[in-house]
Amino acid sequence: MARRRFRHSQRFDTQADRSHEEYLLNQPAQLTTRTELLRLIRGGEDTYLELKVRLSNSERITQGIVALANTNGGTIVFGVNDQLRIEGVANPEWVQEELTRICREEIVPPIIPLIDTIAFDSGKRVIVLDVQPRRKPYRTREGRFYMRFGAEKREVSREQLSMWLDEVRPLGYENIPLFTAEEKDFDDGLLWSFAGAFEDVSPTINLYQTADFLKKDLILAVGVADEFFPTVAALVLFGKDERVQELFPRSVVTVARYSGDNGTAQLVEKIEVKGNLHSQFEAIIAFIQRYCDLSKEKPRKKLKLVDAPVAARSDYHLYAVREAVANTLIHRDFALRDIPSRVTIYDNFIEFVNARRTGGFVPPASRAIRYGITQRLNPQIASIFSRREYGTSVPRGGLPMILKQSERFAGRRAEIYTANDEFKLKIFGA
Repeated sequence: MARRRFRHSQRFDTQADRSHEEYLLNQPAQLTTRTELLRLIRGGEDTYLELKVRLSNSERITQGIVALANTNGGTIVFGVNDQLRIEGVANPEWVQEELTRICREEIVPPIIPLIDTIAFDSGKRVIVLDVQPRRKPYRTREGRFYMRFGAEKREVSREQLSMWLDEVRPLGYENIPLFTAEEKDFDDGLLWSFAGAFEDVSPTINLYQTADFLKKDLILAVGVADEFFPTVAALVLFGKDERVQELFPRSVVTVARYSGDNGTAQLVEKIEVKGNLHSQFEAIIAFIQRYCDLSKEKPRKKLKLVDAPVAARSDYHLYAVREAVANTLIHRDFALRDIPSRVTIYDNFIEFVNARRTGGFVPPASRAIRYGITQRLNPQIASIFSRREYGTSVPRGGLPMILKQSERFAGRRAEIYTANDEFKLKIFGA
């Protein structure tokens, strides 16, 4: 049984907590011994320990594992009754197989099970499952979240879910189900034009059945039977513009034009771009084209006018700008609700700012992305948005292409900054 260092410094120091802490911190061996197991059981159930007589209800066991994983891990012992006596399990091999199946198939993302079988002289055998969380938050396959509070597990209410997810800042935020969204909130025209663009569409595809198609074909929704809980990715990709803003207001992007070279200059125009990603992409590109010239080839030198009342329009590489806008939309850290995405146009450069957790990202990762080595926060969003079938015509090449083409155009390399949970890209114009 693998060992975890006890990391829960703020808690009520009960006898059960002390027992569990002592068990976890003082382990000379890698395998669980009978003495160690008895010491753990003696403290009784608590936030990090659950005792079961047998594995008789796989659904409840799934919920218990999810609750432990979302509460920084813990242990489940099978073969112990409510009086803390060892009864053993009659079929330990099957219990291990079922636990492995549950961790692999019933929990999202899957958990790697760490299982021990402890044999006693009486012939009784106890199964110990150690839950080590690595990719919180975890949910059941039906889209339900649980946590442990003392010796009890509780389902996280829909009202509490958003706040809790903001606190844990999950990397898989795009997979979070939105319990208030409905089938009628999706743009059927956008969704089915995307599906119909594939030449090898299966005859069994759930065409024109929005809920089934999102849940079964695109894996962008969860729920059992007739339940339909679309994910964040589903909404921002295919939601109706007005419903995206209502259900997920943090998806708004601010776009502005300043007359000058810094934020203290005169504001010319500022808008909030709302709606699904397709609509946002087209609106941002249109705004940029109002104030900048976009072309594929490097422009000839322009004649400078002395004492001109307004600055000349800057030229930017078309594909570099389109790629930068696409990156701004699909690589946002949606968990950081207080940091909006922004595109700001100045006289001589365009700045793209995105929410991106600085911790764990710089400095190595900020250098690696210059060479196309990415750390995608939203792989599902990125894979659909960048396909030609989605209709955004996103160029290939990523950040290396942006750096190369913008430097070729302007004679000055684009700048990248990562600080204060923000990722900033500055492209200079010619």
